[in-house]
Amino acid sequence: MLFSSLVFLFTFLPITLLLYYVSPRVLKNSILLLASLIFYAWGEPIYVFLMIGTILIDYLLAILIDRNRDDYSKCKWIFILTIILNVSILGFFKYFGFFVNNINSIFNLNIPFDGLALPIGISFYTFQVLSYIVDVYLGKVEVQYNLINFATYVTMFPQLVAGPIVQYQTIEEQLNTRQESVFKFGEGVERFIQGLGKKILLANNIGMLWTTISSLELSSISVLTAWLGIIAYTFQIYFDFSAYSDMAIGLGKMFGFEFMENFNYPYISKSVTEFWRRWHISLGTWFREYIYIPLGGNRVSVPKQIRNIFVVWALTGLWHGANWNFVVWGLYYGILLLIEKFVLKSFLEKVPDSIKHTYTMLFVIVGWLFFASEDLGFALDYLKIMFFASGNTIVDTAGIYYLYTNIVMFAILIVFSTPIIKRTLESLAQKYRDKLINPSLVIYGLVLFLVTAYLVNETYNPFLYFRF
Repeated sequence: MLFSSLVFLFTFLPITLLLYYVSPRVLKNSILLLASLIFYAWGEPIYVFLMIGTILIDYLLAILIDRNRDDYSKCKWIFILTIILNVSILGFFKYFGFFVNNINSIFNLNIPFDGLALPIGISFYTFQVLSYIVDVYLGKVEVQYNLINFATYVTMFPQLVAGPIVQYQTIEEQLNTRQESVFKFGEGVERFIQGLGKKILLANNIGMLWTTISSLELSSISVLTAWLGIIAYTFQIYFDFSAYSDMAIGLGKMFGFEFMENFNYPYISKSVTEFWRRWHISLGTWFREYIYIPLGGNRVSVPKQIRNIFVVWALTGLWHGANWNFVVWGLYYGILLLIEKFVLKSFLEKVPDSIKHTYTMLFVIVGWLFFASEDLGFALDYLKIMFFASGNTIVDTAGIYYLYTNIVMFAILIVFSTPIIKRTLESLAQKYRDKLINPSLVIYGLVLFLVTAYLVNETYNPFLYFRF
């Protein structure tokens, strides 16, 4: 089931909210759990049993870890077994086909493999479970003996499919003591509508340009067309993914939860390092706390720092997908971050902000090409066109047409990529707080109306991160 669907907006969500708010406190997590399982089973009727099995096994193994603390060796081996089990499940569904294909290619074999459908959200809920297991083992959180509460944490439908990745320690208390309020509910509705507008009105519309251009014969497109295509994807991936996070955070507020922010206007960054502090914050936080710091982080020698950064970014690339273009994408950022850390840091501090921003966005756009491509060959061929290395014409009528018909949309996307709109809405809400008609509420109502009108004629429009 999609947040951006009429059945979710006007059937599933209203019924769930009604049942949740009329239920006594002791049943609220049970209602949320049941709704989350229905939400997941709607699109994954078979893999919901995989999720339930994972929940039961991790629930029991976490308790075993806690009960064997006095026996360090036994506790450690139960912990290692739990980590291996979770990683193996993720690895089998996400990477086994990739492994078989590469073995076949390298050794000229023909090992048969029909492929498996990737369970939606498995990368996200596996990382959430791993954070819980690690924190229980390290004593950072108390083991959860209430199965309903633990299952609610893992399956919570607002952020189940595409994040943000919620670490157990951040909502441990909220599972029992969260407070719902009219004010928080209103905030949640506003945030949800913001995300809905981003997805339907912005991401989906500009995404059509990338879909059109990327499906053309590369030999026939101009340099201008190539750049317009990947810039369109650059906006699409941001507004699509941040839209899901906005909706997840908004839905969380409706049910009394506070989830961490996942995006902080990454396209205003003045370095690649800053970009990754602003993009997919929950994933960066997870890798920092559970991979980078345990490896030694910055507290080790320079060679080991370099090793740590490469390990984190190779894993970041692989986490996004079982394909060499994702591995290259991860290592690409690892190299850039190393260069900024050890070579460009002092230089970047001296140059004007406009140059820093241009430099950052240039490398980000190139990075998105590897991310968007189905394979590495396509990405490299497309990259040659962008940088005049393919012999393609620089400007043609098709490129001019794409520019002319999308220039207004590009301008809108640039503005919405900055905090300007958010500040304007907050200012309006504050200025007209005690007035009968608040312009900001009128704007949210208009956005909801336009989104509904679009969805009446829309078919399936999944979020891009459903791939991962």
